[in-house]
Amino acid sequence: MEYVKLGRTGLDVSRLSLGCMSYGEPNLGSHTWTLPEDESRPFIKRALELGVNFFDTANVYSLGSSEEILGRALRDFADRDEVVIATKVWGPMREGPNGRGLSRKAIMTEIDHSLRRLGTDYVDLYQIHRFDPHTPLEETLEALHDVVKAGKARYLGASSMYAWQFAKALHTADAHGWTRFATMQNHYNLIYREEEREMLPLCLDEGIGVIPWSPLARGRLTREPDTVTARTQDDAFGEGLYAATEAADRAVIAEVGRIARERGVPRAQIALAWVASRPGVVAPIVGATRPQHLEDAVAALDLTLSADEVAALEKPYEPHRIAGQ
Repeated sequence: MEYVKLGRTGLDVSRLSLGCMSYGEPNLGSHTWTLPEDESRPFIKRALELGVNFFDTANVYSLGSSEEILGRALRDFADRDEVVIATKVWGPMREGPNGRGLSRKAIMTEIDHSLRRLGTDYVDLYQIHRFDPHTPLEETLEALHDVVKAGKARYLGASSMYAWQFAKALHTADAHGWTRFATMQNHYNLIYREEEREMLPLCLDEGIGVIPWSPLARGRLTREPDTVTARTQDDAFGEGLYAATEAADRAVIAEVGRIARERGVPRAQIALAWVASRPGVVAPIVGATRPQHLEDAVAALDLTLSADEVAALEKPYEPHRIAGQ
């Protein structure tokens, strides 16, 4: 496993991050396809064996169950000082006022709940899951800065938003001397490349580490279009991201399949190798619910696509509506 700096920080992370949204008790939250704890732990253990030290979750995943499962597994299988734990805040955790968002009250409440569930005194990366238009930006940024100064988080990150919103957040933090965001976790893959217009150039210019989510388009880049899986039948958010597989998307998927056949490797390796090689990308966040998922992800890091292969993969792409924010 190769380790790289996370943006302009001194933090070393593996070139892959294990996303833990798939790990959580199925009767919690809105998803039925998540894995219970006994089925989740082997994937976390195997990731550690493969050299992955970077684990991403969120308070809202299975209403905290994902954090609990990850925390117990890392306690049993890893040295806390050697792993990088990332979690997020913003989504609804309970009904009623102040149960979601990025107010000072919500942030201060949810960081403590996340630490309790994870069984740790601090998280390495604390991320805002989305932009909160209902809370003054200064309130959010100062609260996050205070979380860092209290020793409850080492670094701060953000997730999907418009580039102008992220630029404003970076400028505001700098103007007040607050801890700035070190990472951007955004929606980016071969059939969704809108981030190349503004967000990725901004991140490159500002030294922000990019850690894309859904690098395989929720599995769509790994199989034939219209394939039905347990997750596609119960993933309303995913359907919103890819409501219709357009002709251009199908052409991209076909190119992934063609190159995979020529290379003699699974499609996942081709699609992930492309994402991992993009400028500014530090560590794609991959999910794993089958043993080969992790093996393919690690193998993709050693796969170098030729210029002709990259051109063939990128040529069919057509502009998409903004999705994932």
